Amino acid sequence: MPYFDVHGEKFTTLNSIRTPRVARAIGFSLIFFIALIALFLAFVPWVQTASGPGKVTALNPNDRLQEINALVSGRIQEWYVRDGSRVSVGDPIVRIVDNDPQLLERLRSERQQVVANLSAAETALEIAEIDRRRMEELFDQGLAARREFEQARIRVEELRSRVAQAAAEVSRVDVKLSRQSVQIVRAPRDGTILRVNAGDAATFVSTGQVIATFVPDNVERALELYIDGRDIAIIRVGAPVRIQFEGWPVIQVSGWPSRAVGTFAGRVVAIDASAQPNGRFRILVEEDKDWDTPWPDQRFVRFGSKARGWVLLDTVSVGYEIWRQLNNFPPNFPVHGQAQGQSQGPSQGQGGGGN
Repeated sequence: MPYFDVHGEKFTTLNSIRTPRVARAIGFSLIFFIALIALFLAFVPWVQTASGPGKVTALNPNDRLQEINALVSGRIQEWYVRDGSRVSVGDPIVRIVDNDPQLLERLRSERQQVVANLSAAETALEIAEIDRRRMEELFDQGLAARREFEQARIRVEELRSRVAQAAAEVSRVDVKLSRQSVQIVRAPRDGTILRVNAGDAATFVSTGQVIATFVPDNVERALELYIDGRDIAIIRVGAPVRIQFEGWPVIQVSGWPSRAVGTFAGRVVAIDASAQPNGRFRILVEEDKDWDTPWPDQRFVRFGSKARGWVLLDTVSVGYEIWRQLNNFPPNFPVHGQAQGQSQGPSQGQGGGGN
């Protein structure tokens, strides 16, 4: 039997001490909150994410920023656009003229000459064919020597070669004449002239030189995200992504995407096989068409706009996630056969709460 229970009446002062009600309340409250925190850490789910910065681009290379090149060498005579001009397909952008104003006339004269040479070669070939057939008949009748017959055949082959050369020369002059005739560079499609790179009138440009940059209209935008190397191995094509565009108000808690406000949905469509010079890996994200809220209009989120994305991964407890972050461990690597199910679970949960 405890000593205090037998002899407690002898300690009258100790018996008179009572724990204050406030202290008991504080003690019970601490126990309650500790238990509550333990339950929170153990049972509240947390969606792991792999995040990174990025920018807006396009999936189709034809929809990305394009360079407009000079088709011929020459001097800029007139600009039809300036920085920021809106153009439609076929609209003129710039007129380029050759330094030699008589070049086109000389090319036309040269073409007439080579066409005449071709016509003469074709006529000579027709006559040689007639001679060859006549010599063949005489040879079959024994009225002509084999040598004469062979010479007629050789003559035909020589003239055929001359005809082919003359035809190639005509094609060459036609191509050169066509290039020099197309001296107005036109817009390849609807879009905006982002920047005029060449100088003013009288500036000399060479064939293939970039004279302007062009941004097409009505393109399918995508997002380039740059992810840390330790996370790239657990990201798969088709993984859901939450996106924050620069300048767009947002409330985002990475572990609870269903409670995010102002973010937009996407899907991973491509993952680079090698790292960028800064050690990060690039992934391409397209818009999730199944999401109720589409991406902002191109007027508000333009090409090159900055963004940040969170690729949604496995679902774990809050306590485990804190422990992982404190130890700087990577997110959970999906077990083979469970990667699809574990990764799809968070994406479906966020899908209902984000709207």
